[in-house]
Amino acid sequence: MLSTRALEGAPNWIDLAAPDLDGALAFYGALFGWHFRPLGPDAGGYGFLQLDGRTVAGAMPTGAGRELPGWTVYFRTEDAETTAETAERAHGTVLSAPGDVMGLGRMAGLADSAGAVFRVWQPGEVEGLDAASEPGALCWVELHTPDVAAGAAFYHRVLGLETSATAFPDGMYTCVGPPGAGEDAMFGGVVRSADDPADTGAGAYWLPYFAVTDPDALAARTRQRGGTVLLPPTTVPGVGRMGRLTDPYGARFAVIRGEPPQG
Repeated sequence: MLSTRALEGAPNWIDLAAPDLDGALAFYGALFGWHFRPLGPDAGGYGFLQLDGRTVAGAMPTGAGRELPGWTVYFRTEDAETTAETAERAHGTVLSAPGDVMGLGRMAGLADSAGAVFRVWQPGEVEGLDAASEPGALCWVELHTPDVAAGAAFYHRVLGLETSATAFPDGMYTCVGPPGAGEDAMFGGVVRSADDPADTGAGAYWLPYFAVTDPDALAARTRQRGGTVLLPPTTVPGVGRMGRLTDPYGARFAVIRGEPPQG
Protein backbone atom coordinates (compact mmCIF):
# COMPACT_ATOMS: atom_id res chain seq x y z
CA MET A 1 0.00 0.00 0.00
CA LEU A 2 0.94 3.65 -0.22
CA SER A 3 3.42 5.08 2.26
CA THR A 4 4.94 8.47 3.04
CA ARG A 5 8.42 7.30 2.05
CA ALA A 6 10.11 9.52 -0.56
CA LEU A 7 10.05 7.06 -3.46
CA GLU A 8 10.60 8.39 -6.96
CA GLY A 9 7.48 7.95 -9.09
CA ALA A 10 5.17 7.23 -6.15
CA PRO A 11 2.12 9.37 -5.28
CA ASN A 12 3.17 12.06 -2.81
CA TRP A 13 0.21 14.45 -2.94
CA ILE A 14 -3.47 14.65 -3.84
CA ASP A 15 -5.86 17.54 -4.03
CA LEU A 16 -9.47 18.38 -4.70
CA ALA A 17 -10.89 21.14 -6.89
CA ALA A 18 -14.49 21.99 -5.97
CA PRO A 19 -16.98 24.54 -7.37
CA ASP A 20 -18.32 25.05 -3.84
CA LEU A 21 -15.31 24.70 -1.57
CA ASP A 22 -17.26 25.31 1.64
CA GLY A 23 -19.80 22.66 0.67
CA ALA A 24 -17.06 20.18 -0.24
CA LEU A 25 -15.23 20.83 3.02
CA ALA A 26 -18.43 20.16 4.98
CA PHE A 27 -19.02 16.94 3.01
CA TYR A 28 -15.53 15.49 3.49
CA GLY A 29 -15.34 16.72 7.06
CA ALA A 30 -18.47 14.70 7.85
CA LEU A 31 -17.03 11.63 6.10
CA PHE A 32 -13.41 11.64 7.25
CA GLY A 33 -13.11 14.22 10.02
CA TRP A 34 -10.83 16.44 7.91
CA HIS A 35 -10.19 20.08 8.85
CA PHE A 36 -9.19 22.78 6.36
CA ARG A 37 -6.13 24.98 6.92
CA PRO A 38 -6.00 27.78 4.32
CA LEU A 39 -2.59 28.89 3.12
CA GLY A 40 -3.42 32.58 3.05
CA PRO A 41 -4.39 35.26 0.51
CA ASP A 42 -1.50 34.52 -1.87
CA ALA A 43 -2.63 30.89 -2.35
CA GLY A 44 -5.82 31.64 -4.30
CA GLY A 45 -8.03 29.80 -1.83
CA TYR A 46 -5.79 26.73 -1.66
CA GLY A 47 -5.33 24.98 1.67
CA PHE A 48 -4.43 21.75 3.40
CA LEU A 49 -6.91 19.11 4.53
CA GLN A 50 -5.70 17.79 7.86
CA LEU A 51 -6.51 14.97 10.23
CA ASP A 52 -5.20 15.25 13.79
CA GLY A 53 -2.89 18.02 12.62
CA ARG A 54 -1.36 16.02 9.74
CA THR A 55 -1.93 16.89 6.09
CA VAL A 56 -3.76 14.19 4.11
CA ALA A 57 -4.71 16.23 0.99
CA GLY A 58 -5.08 19.70 -0.46
CA ALA A 59 -8.21 21.53 -1.62
CA MET A 60 -9.07 24.59 -3.67
CA PRO A 61 -12.02 26.22 -5.40
CA THR A 62 -12.49 25.85 -9.15
CA GLY A 63 -12.65 28.91 -11.35
CA ALA A 64 -10.00 31.38 -12.47
CA GLY A 65 -8.95 29.01 -15.23
CA ARG A 66 -8.66 25.96 -13.01
CA GLU A 67 -9.71 22.50 -14.15
CA LEU A 68 -13.08 20.82 -13.71
CA PRO A 69 -14.07 19.57 -10.24
CA GLY A 70 -12.36 16.41 -9.08
CA TRP A 71 -9.45 14.74 -7.33
CA THR A 72 -5.96 14.94 -8.85
CA VAL A 73 -3.10 12.58 -7.95
CA TYR A 74 0.50 13.87 -7.86
CA PHE A 75 3.58 11.70 -8.40
CA ARG A 76 7.02 12.45 -7.01
CA THR A 77 9.77 13.52 -9.39
CA GLU A 78 13.27 14.86 -8.93
CA ASP A 79 12.95 16.98 -12.10
CA ALA A 80 9.55 18.33 -13.14
CA GLU A 81 10.89 19.77 -16.41
CA THR A 82 12.38 16.48 -17.59
CA THR A 83 9.26 14.56 -16.59
CA ALA A 84 7.01 16.97 -18.53
CA GLU A 85 9.23 16.71 -21.61
CA THR A 86 9.18 12.92 -21.39
CA ALA A 87 5.38 12.93 -21.08
CA GLU A 88 5.11 14.93 -24.31
CA ARG A 89 7.43 12.53 -26.13
CA ALA A 90 5.23 9.66 -24.90
CA HIS A 91 2.19 11.33 -26.56
CA GLY A 92 0.90 12.88 -23.38
CA THR A 93 -0.02 16.55 -22.87
CA VAL A 94 1.47 19.29 -20.70
CA LEU A 95 -1.56 21.06 -19.22
CA SER A 96 0.45 23.44 -17.06
CA ALA A 97 4.17 24.01 -17.49
CA PRO A 98 6.51 23.23 -14.59
CA GLY A 99 6.68 26.08 -12.14
CA ASP A 100 7.45 27.01 -8.54
CA VAL A 101 4.64 26.88 -5.99
CA MET A 102 5.28 29.42 -3.22
CA GLY A 103 8.67 27.89 -2.49
CA LEU A 104 7.01 24.63 -1.45
CA GLY A 105 8.12 22.73 -4.56
CA ARG A 106 7.76 22.60 -8.33
CA MET A 107 4.67 21.29 -10.08
CA ALA A 108 3.58 20.37 -13.59
CA GLY A 109 0.08 19.43 -14.75
CA LEU A 110 -0.01 16.60 -17.28
CA ALA A 111 -2.36 14.22 -19.08
CA ASP A 112 -1.36 10.77 -20.26
CA SER A 113 -1.81 9.43 -23.80
CA ALA A 114 -5.44 8.44 -23.02
CA GLY A 115 -6.30 11.78 -21.42
CA ALA A 116 -6.05 10.86 -17.72
CA VAL A 117 -5.01 13.99 -15.80
CA PHE A 118 -2.27 13.86 -13.17
CA ARG A 119 0.43 16.11 -11.77
CA VAL A 120 4.04 15.70 -10.76
CA TRP A 121 5.56 17.25 -7.65
CA GLN A 122 9.25 18.04 -7.26
CA PRO A 123 9.65 18.51 -3.50
CA GLY A 124 10.95 21.71 -2.03
CA GLU A 125 9.89 22.76 1.43
CA VAL A 126 7.00 20.27 1.24
CA GLU A 127 8.00 16.66 0.56
CA GLY A 128 4.46 15.29 0.42
CA LEU A 129 1.59 14.04 2.53
CA ASP A 130 2.03 13.53 6.26
CA ALA A 131 -0.08 10.36 6.46
CA ALA A 132 -0.95 7.45 4.18
CA SER A 133 -2.66 4.04 4.39
CA GLU A 134 -4.40 4.73 7.69
CA PRO A 135 -8.07 5.63 8.33
CA GLY A 136 -8.88 8.95 6.69
CA ALA A 137 -5.78 9.02 4.46
CA LEU A 138 -4.93 8.07 0.89
CA CYS A 139 -3.94 4.41 0.60
CA TRP A 140 -4.16 3.39 -3.09
CA VAL A 141 -4.56 4.93 -6.56
CA GLU A 142 -6.03 3.26 -9.62
CA LEU A 143 -5.78 4.23 -13.27
CA HIS A 144 -8.95 3.60 -15.27
CA THR A 145 -8.03 3.58 -18.94
CA PRO A 146 -9.16 2.05 -22.26
CA ASP A 147 -5.89 0.13 -22.78
CA VAL A 148 -4.07 -1.33 -19.75
CA ALA A 149 -0.90 -2.18 -21.65
CA ALA A 150 -0.65 1.28 -23.23
CA GLY A 151 -1.31 2.97 -19.88
CA ALA A 152 1.33 0.88 -18.13
CA ALA A 153 3.83 1.63 -20.92
CA PHE A 154 3.22 5.39 -20.67
CA TYR A 155 3.86 5.56 -16.91
CA HIS A 156 6.87 3.26 -17.19
CA ARG A 157 8.42 5.63 -19.70
CA VAL A 158 7.48 8.84 -17.87
CA LEU A 159 7.84 7.86 -14.19
CA GLY A 160 9.67 4.54 -14.37
CA LEU A 161 6.71 2.71 -12.82
CA GLU A 162 6.74 -1.08 -12.87
CA THR A 163 3.78 -3.45 -13.05
CA SER A 164 2.99 -6.95 -11.84
CA ALA A 165 -0.04 -9.20 -12.37
CA THR A 166 -2.06 -10.48 -9.41
CA ALA A 167 -4.67 -13.24 -9.79
CA PHE A 168 -8.15 -12.84 -8.27
CA PRO A 169 -11.22 -15.06 -8.57
CA ASP A 170 -12.69 -12.86 -11.34
CA GLY A 171 -9.47 -12.36 -13.29
CA MET A 172 -6.07 -10.67 -13.24
CA TYR A 173 -5.31 -7.29 -11.72
CA THR A 174 -2.37 -5.15 -12.81
CA CYS A 175 -0.53 -3.62 -9.84
CA VAL A 176 1.83 -0.68 -10.24
CA GLY A 177 4.69 0.59 -8.09
CA PRO A 178 7.89 2.65 -8.12
CA PRO A 179 10.98 1.39 -9.94
CA GLY A 180 13.01 -1.27 -8.13
CA ALA A 181 11.01 -1.05 -4.88
CA GLY A 182 9.44 -4.53 -4.95
CA GLU A 183 5.89 -5.78 -4.41
CA ASP A 184 5.62 -4.38 -0.88
CA ALA A 185 5.83 -0.86 -2.32
CA MET A 186 3.05 -1.32 -4.89
CA PHE A 187 0.74 1.66 -4.48
CA GLY A 188 -1.88 1.24 -7.17
CA GLY A 189 -3.36 -0.56 -10.11
CA VAL A 190 -4.42 -0.21 -13.73
CA VAL A 191 -7.86 -1.40 -14.88
CA ARG A 192 -9.61 -1.43 -18.24
CA SER A 193 -12.42 1.10 -18.05
CA ALA A 194 -14.60 -0.78 -20.55
CA ASP A 195 -14.87 -3.64 -18.04
CA ASP A 196 -16.24 -1.38 -15.28
CA PRO A 197 -19.91 -0.33 -15.54
CA ALA A 198 -19.28 2.62 -13.22
CA ASP A 199 -16.86 4.12 -15.78
CA THR A 200 -19.46 4.78 -18.47
CA GLY A 201 -18.75 8.20 -19.94
CA ALA A 202 -15.99 8.96 -17.44
CA GLY A 203 -13.03 8.76 -19.82
CA ALA A 204 -9.56 7.90 -18.49
CA TYR A 205 -8.79 9.01 -14.94
CA TRP A 206 -6.93 8.26 -11.70
CA LEU A 207 -9.19 7.09 -8.85
CA PRO A 208 -7.98 7.71 -5.28
CA TYR A 209 -8.78 5.23 -2.49
CA PHE A 210 -9.04 6.39 1.12
CA ALA A 211 -8.68 3.96 4.01
CA VAL A 212 -11.70 3.69 6.33
CA THR A 213 -12.80 1.43 9.17
CA ASP A 214 -16.42 1.04 7.99
CA PRO A 215 -17.07 1.38 4.23
CA ASP A 216 -20.80 0.69 4.62
CA ALA A 217 -21.32 3.46 7.17
CA LEU A 218 -19.30 5.86 5.03
CA ALA A 219 -21.38 5.00 1.93
CA ALA A 220 -24.52 5.73 3.93
CA ARG A 221 -23.13 9.11 5.04
CA THR A 222 -22.22 9.86 1.42
CA ARG A 223 -25.87 9.46 0.38
CA GLN A 224 -27.08 11.50 3.35
CA ARG A 225 -24.73 14.34 2.46
CA GLY A 226 -25.74 14.50 -1.21
CA GLY A 227 -23.08 12.30 -2.75
CA THR A 228 -23.57 9.23 -4.94
CA VAL A 229 -22.71 5.57 -4.39
CA LEU A 230 -21.47 4.33 -7.78
CA LEU A 231 -20.68 0.84 -6.52
CA PRO A 232 -21.95 -0.26 -3.08
CA PRO A 233 -19.35 -1.63 -0.67
CA THR A 234 -18.30 -5.13 -1.70
CA THR A 235 -15.86 -7.58 -0.18
CA VAL A 236 -13.04 -8.76 -2.44
CA PRO A 237 -11.36 -11.84 -0.93
CA GLY A 238 -7.72 -11.21 -0.14
CA VAL A 239 -8.11 -7.44 -0.55
CA GLY A 240 -10.86 -6.06 1.67
CA ARG A 241 -14.21 -4.31 1.53
CA MET A 242 -14.46 -1.34 -0.82
CA GLY A 243 -16.95 1.04 -2.36
CA ARG A 244 -16.92 3.62 -5.17
CA LEU A 245 -18.46 7.04 -4.54
CA THR A 246 -18.75 10.63 -5.71
CA ASP A 247 -19.11 13.81 -3.72
CA PRO A 248 -22.07 16.16 -4.40
CA TYR A 249 -20.09 17.84 -7.20
CA GLY A 250 -19.19 14.67 -9.10
CA ALA A 251 -15.63 14.10 -7.84
CA ARG A 252 -14.92 10.36 -7.86
CA PHE A 253 -13.20 8.54 -5.02
CA ALA A 254 -13.18 5.11 -3.41
CA VAL A 255 -12.95 3.83 0.15
CA ILE A 256 -11.52 0.57 1.42
CA ARG A 257 -11.05 -1.39 4.60
CA GLY A 258 -8.16 -3.66 3.78
CA GLU A 259 -7.84 -7.21 5.03
CA PRO A 260 -5.02 -7.73 7.55
CA PRO A 261 -1.92 -9.44 6.12
CA GLN A 262 -2.01 -13.22 6.27
CA GLY A 263 0.61 -15.17 8.17
